Amino acid sequence: MAFLALGINHKTASVDVRERVAFTPEQLVDALQQLCRLTSSREAAILSTCNRSELYIEQDHLSADAVLQWLADYHRLSLDELRASAYVHEEHEAVKHMMRVASGLDSLVLGEPQILGQMKSAYAVAREAGTVGPLLGRLFQATFSAAKQVRTDTAIGENPVSVAFAAVSLAKQIFSDLGRSQALLIGAGETITLVARHLHEQGVRRIVVANRTLERASILAEQFGAHAVLLADIPQELANSDIVISSTASQLPILGKGAVESALKQRRHKPIFMVDIAVPRDIETEVGELDDVYLYTVDDLHDVVAENLKSRQGAAQAAEELVSVGAEDFMLRLRELAAVDVLKAYRQQSERLRDEELQKAQRLLANGGNPEDVLAQLARGLTNKLLHAPSVQLKRLSAEGRLDALAMAQELFALNEGSTDKSPQ
Repeated sequence: MAFLALGINHKTASVDVRERVAFTPEQLVDALQQLCRLTSSREAAILSTCNRSELYIEQDHLSADAVLQWLADYHRLSLDELRASAYVHEEHEAVKHMMRVASGLDSLVLGEPQILGQMKSAYAVAREAGTVGPLLGRLFQATFSAAKQVRTDTAIGENPVSVAFAAVSLAKQIFSDLGRSQALLIGAGETITLVARHLHEQGVRRIVVANRTLERASILAEQFGAHAVLLADIPQELANSDIVISSTASQLPILGKGAVESALKQRRHKPIFMVDIAVPRDIETEVGELDDVYLYTVDDLHDVVAENLKSRQGAAQAAEELVSVGAEDFMLRLRELAAVDVLKAYRQQSERLRDEELQKAQRLLANGGNPEDVLAQLARGLTNKLLHAPSVQLKRLSAEGRLDALAMAQELFALNEGSTDKSPQ
């Protein structure tokens, strides 16, 4: 048995190449079955995200070239073009790589948690395709356990390292229960989309998306069950908003001190948490002077992100050590499993010899044989039969000068040369 992990990621391939090597969800089942059918792979799984496409494979004999050729053919790439961006990990390094990926140690954003869910989805699809067997199945379970331990025992995923996530995390510090809060998001770009996703995941009760064009606001709002309005509607929405996060491309402020003062009066000075991620700013700086307003700028968030990234990098060393231990432990257990078939065959052979000698002894007793003599003969016969095959093989190995095999036999049978078994006096 042999494990392979190969593919491309954000470190080795451009966006153009990553797009061409990516698998759509609809392709995965057929691709997995084709991979196992056309290569020497007995088990296989595919992880395909915006930042990586990786194949995890179990084979009788390592054959990375054949798998790379299949991957190039499947995506209509030249093998040379794929090789220029691809990496291949074998055996212990393949196991370690999978655990690093699942733990967020190989991600574009160090410690990001989404990759573990994507890894679990890859495993589920491979099971659906029938391409995961006992060995790759054990590896996935060990990988999930290692990633869970990294999350539990290190701080690698505790602190936000994106501006959007940092904004939502600060909101959680001010409002202990976001499920009772309402949020007003100004803009409909990528950052606001990420903010909306994080707020939605935190269970924010109501989200309103305000944008210059209602169509774009509606498209974003539909994804998260939010309500879409125009920028002109902000004053009406502001009084009901506990959280306001803005990120537009406007050259002039969208939200002024007067509008916020008016909203605070309607709210009876219930606090408002505001984050201005835009450059130039969307919210007038004077708004921060108002009581009951917590206003943060993009620079404030960048400081939080930088500090948190530094914290994650410190935690990464501990995470790497956990992954190394997890990989070593898995390979050890795998090597132990390799002995199971041999032990099973040896036990079956021993039990057959035992049964033969036992039946012979039972016949002698039935014919009136002396029990003590029968038992002695049973013991001698069983001992001779159990020692016959090892004795013949050891003599042959000795004649061939295989001293290494003789030393191994001494270790296997736990024989201590020069010592004798002494009964207590």
